[in-house]
Amino acid sequence: MDNCIFCKILANQLPSSRLYQDDLCTAFLDIRPVNPGHLLVIPNKHAASLAELDPDTGAQIFRVGQRMARALRGGSLQCEGVNLFVADGAAAGQEVFHVHLHVFPRFAGDAFRVTLGASLKNSPTKAELDSIAEGLRSRL
Repeated sequence: MDNCIFCKILANQLPSSRLYQDDLCTAFLDIRPVNPGHLLVIPNKHAASLAELDPDTGAQIFRVGQRMARALRGGSLQCEGVNLFVADGAAAGQEVFHVHLHVFPRFAGDAFRVTLGASLKNSPTKAELDSIAEGLRSRL
């Protein structure tokens, strides 16, 4: 994709600090890290959304994400935990429309926070959950 920053990184048109690359995916450090060591794992073939992503590539992205998490935990960077995060679509906070898995180290007192909305105070009934599950099952 001509305007995709990640495709430009893959084509070596933009610089990156690469950690890993195979036939399906590439991992490199994020230029706007949550914490030092924050990295991205992306498919080598452009896919704007999870729906467009080949399942085998998606599985490999997660395998590489796990490997990167292990490296973060065993390295010299401050890392007491790891977050894996994918935003799929603008409403989910996706800013670059090329699938990417964020892998970032966490530690007590870091500044990153996930805030939960007031709607989480109202748990759905079992009947409501069953109805949602049935609707989703019908789309699998």
